[in-house]
Amino acid sequence: MHGDRVLFLDGEALVIDKPAGLPVDPPRDGSLSLENHLESLRFGFHRWPQAVHRLDRDTSGCLLLSRNPKAHARLQQAFERGEVEKTYLAVLDGVPEGERGVVDMALGKTSTAADGWRMVPDAKGKAARTAWELIRVAEGRALVRFMPETGRTHQIRVHAAKGLGAAVVGDPVYGRADRGGPSTSSGQGMLLHAAKLVVRRGAKPPIEAEAPVPERFGVFV
Repeated sequence: MHGDRVLFLDGEALVIDKPAGLPVDPPRDGSLSLENHLESLRFGFHRWPQAVHRLDRDTSGCLLLSRNPKAHARLQQAFERGEVEKTYLAVLDGVPEGERGVVDMALGKTSTAADGWRMVPDAKGKAARTAWELIRVAEGRALVRFMPETGRTHQIRVHAAKGLGAAVVGDPVYGRADRGGPSTSSGQGMLLHAAKLVVRRGAKPPIEAEAPVPERFGVFV
């Protein structure tokens, strides 16, 4: 993990620009994950940093890591209390109606032998809310800014596909990629990026980081 991937660094925390394709947790097959890069992210500290939250393997962008156990506990509490502002950018396989809004759609987990597990709209599931704003349209696709108010698994991906009617381009679970559609042909992967992260810390200055839009976003960069 090169130094240019570090977006924020102080005594408590660091934020990295996680590349798409790198899992946060070690995969069962033993392939590379964030763990393989933690040694290079110590920056003089005795301990390896520890991820405070998760990004999907194919999602790039701002990932917060703590640098000591006390900071880890405090930062996790900030996430649980909703003291974190997250902004994502996504290219959608289609154009949603309207220019902005809020998707309020509870989510639950389902699993089948054929397809494995996925998140689905479920009135009895956990509450999930995502504000969104249309930024630009090109080539029949839309660049959308998402501001999740909750942090459910795959929240933005399901809210885009089921709430806005246009899945994230290249999404292997909720998009056209799982049906062999054009999303897979370009080979650019899933176009979802954690663009900005702000974590409030009481009297201390907030943690603030922005990750540049990746080249795989093509015409939207």
